[in-house]
Amino acid sequence: MVQPLRKLGPMQPPESLTTEWQPYREPLRVTLTRTVSIALIAGALVSLGTGSLKRWPVMSLLVLWPSFGGHWIDLLYLNVLRPRLPASHTIQRTARIAVWFAGGILLAIGVQLTLRILVGRAPLVWLTWAVAGALFVAIELVAHAGLHLRGRPSFYNGLG
Repeated sequence: MVQPLRKLGPMQPPESLTTEWQPYREPLRVTLTRTVSIALIAGALVSLGTGSLKRWPVMSLLVLWPSFGGHWIDLLYLNVLRPRLPASHTIQRTARIAVWFAGGILLAIGVQLTLRILVGRAPLVWLTWAVAGALFVAIELVAHAGLHLRGRPSFYNGLG
C-alpha cells in the first residue's frame, strides 16, 4: 500500500520520522512514462548541445540509465534499506546519499558498456567512478528539490 501524500509547504519539516515505512509502489506504466520522457528530453538537449541532433537516439538511450535505472536505485533504498535503518534524520540521509553515490557508479558502468556496444569504445574518459557517483547524487538532489517544492515526499522533508 502506498503512503498517502501529505501537502507540505516548501520549508515545512515533518513532525517526526516514522519507523513503520510503507513500501513505495507505482505502476510500471507510470514509471516508464516518466523515465522515458526524461530520457527523450534530456537526450535531445544533450544532442543539441553537442551540435548534432543525429545523436538524439543514442543520447536518449544513455540518459535512460540514470532516469530508469535511478528509479530502481531509489526503490532499493526506500523499500529495502530505509525500513532497516534507525529513524535518525542524519543516518537516513547519509545512507541515501551513499546509495545514490554507489548507484551512480553502477549506472556509469552501464553507460560505458552501452557506448562500447554501440560505438565500439567508451569515449567518456571524464566519467570516472567519483564523477559518476557525485553527478548522480547531484541529479537526485535536484529531482528531490522539485518534489519538495511541489509539496511531495522527498529527501528534504524526510518523507520520501
